[in-house]
Amino acid sequence: MLRIVGINIPDDKRIAVSLTYIYGIGASTASKILGELEISESKRTKELSEEEQNKIRNYIEKRVKVEGELKHEIRGNIKRLKEVGVYRGIRHQRGLPVRGQRTKTNTRTVRGNIRRTMGSGRVKTEKT
Repeated sequence: MLRIVGINIPDDKRIAVSLTYIYGIGASTASKILGELEISESKRTKELSEEEQNKIRNYIEKRVKVEGELKHEIRGNIKRLKEVGVYRGIRHQRGLPVRGQRTKTNTRTVRGNIRRTMGSGRVKTEKT
């Protein structure tokens, strides 16, 4: 089993798909990496030679921000937005959608008002 930056890569999937298991590598980044290293995207992970595995491992470790390093940078960016007091930072502080989504309806999970059925989230009225 191939292990890159502390993540076990699945053996039975194509290498282009397997690389997306690493946080910070999506489909386009995976195909770009394989293109630069001249490795076929249709190869399965278990079909890679030891040399190809080392090429991929070294490339990712040296040139691509992934996992902890990327998460740390994102956390720092959000912290900076909060400290500056910009609109996006305030949305992060309040736990609301940041990118312009509507909040009158939808985003119940973000707001903490999770309704499973119609009316289950409503305030009960007192019957007399």
